[in-house]
Amino acid sequence: MSTRRKVLLGGAGLLALGAAGLVGRREWLSREPDLLPPLDAAGRALWSNWAGTATAYPAVRAAPASEADLATLLPAAKAPIRPVGSGHSFTALVPTEGTLLSLDRLEGLVRHDAAAYTATIRAGTRLSALGPLLAGIGQEMPNLPDINKQTLAGGLATGTHGTGKGFMALHGEVTELRLVLPDGGIAQCSRNWRPELFHAARVGLGGFGVLSEVTLQNRPLSRVKKVVTLVDTEELLRKWPALAGQHRNAEFLVLPFTGKSALITHDVTTDPVRPRGPDQDADTLMDLKRLRDLFEFTPALRRRAAQAAMAEIPPEIAIDEGWKLLSNERPVRFKEMEYHLPIDQQVAALREVIARIERDAPGVFFPIEARIIAPDDAWLSPFYLRESGSIAVHAWYKEDHDWMFKLIEPVLREAGGRPHWGKLHSLGAADLKQLYPMFAEAQAVRRKVDSQDRMMNPFLTRIFG
Repeated sequence: MSTRRKVLLGGAGLLALGAAGLVGRREWLSREPDLLPPLDAAGRALWSNWAGTATAYPAVRAAPASEADLATLLPAAKAPIRPVGSGHSFTALVPTEGTLLSLDRLEGLVRHDAAAYTATIRAGTRLSALGPLLAGIGQEMPNLPDINKQTLAGGLATGTHGTGKGFMALHGEVTELRLVLPDGGIAQCSRNWRPELFHAARVGLGGFGVLSEVTLQNRPLSRVKKVVTLVDTEELLRKWPALAGQHRNAEFLVLPFTGKSALITHDVTTDPVRPRGPDQDADTLMDLKRLRDLFEFTPALRRRAAQAAMAEIPPEIAIDEGWKLLSNERPVRFKEMEYHLPIDQQVAALREVIARIERDAPGVFFPIEARIIAPDDAWLSPFYLRESGSIAVHAWYKEDHDWMFKLIEPVLREAGGRPHWGKLHSLGAADLKQLYPMFAEAQAVRRKVDSQDRMMNPFLTRIFG
């Protein structure tokens, strides 16, 4: 048994308390969610996102094999036309009764410039495939998100990001894009060519058309050292602003009701490769759930038991190419809310988030994630012209997540946070206009390229007005 597994299973013999029936009560409350019928009355097949928070019965499903096919399809397709990547967004970006559009057949490398470290990629390429693809030409993306199952188009459309001082989100490294418009026209966009469309559609929520190709500014392939260290949460919060600047990539996961956090850092190194071992995050997460199940109504005992079990956990170290270490497997499904705050508001807001969860939401066992992201100039980017500190809270897919809206979202909004476009939030056009200086300009561009609202489902109508 690894040291990580001993965090919650060793030492105190916590599972022996399951005989008291507490675990059984929680398992009964955490039943599998009710499933919708696989077919509706019209015989249309069910679509669901990864977390089960958004569903639809689209009338048409399309998967064009080329940009030309896509340009032919869009003017004639049944509206609303909604592109779908991996279905990893938690919001209702995708659901449609019209056409569900997959880009899975639009994948792979188009061309690259070895001297400039640029690569043009088809937009349906999965991030998990993009890492080894770029490594094969000596390049890497400067940063990667925690999960790499998204398509490139989906990651850009929602403002997907990683972490690191001076590191922008994925869209910040886009130099050109090709967008197939709802009328079938093809727009080549950059800072110098159709710049308004470039700035509006880089983070476009699938509302401006459908991406077909993207040119990325990459970096030379490098090796990094990943270190995961268990630390006291209070000490980490005091040191976080300094720590964030001392590493190439830094983030941390607060383990609620334990007083502990996992600090994760990545730094460039020339040390010999030390591959990461088998993924154990899922096992550790389920152990946190068992701890919750046993001590949900006795938080003081929950904390003492956790700290006793976590007292002698050594750091975990891996050394490899960055694309192999920056992203992680996340097989345990969850629901998520994430906001991006002005960097100087992050720690204070996080303290309040932790306090509210530990006071009023004893059922929470998922970690709280904190990252940093550099500013960029995409009009609908949550990081538009400001360095941001993100805070993300999670709930197991089987369990209630209303507490996110009641307890957490007010804190993040009061701190001036902008929501992650692919994650749960309650904001609409009136709120967003106050948060995004170029929101009206983006609305105007969207109306110009999609005057008949062919890309607009009910969720996007709420967002854009």
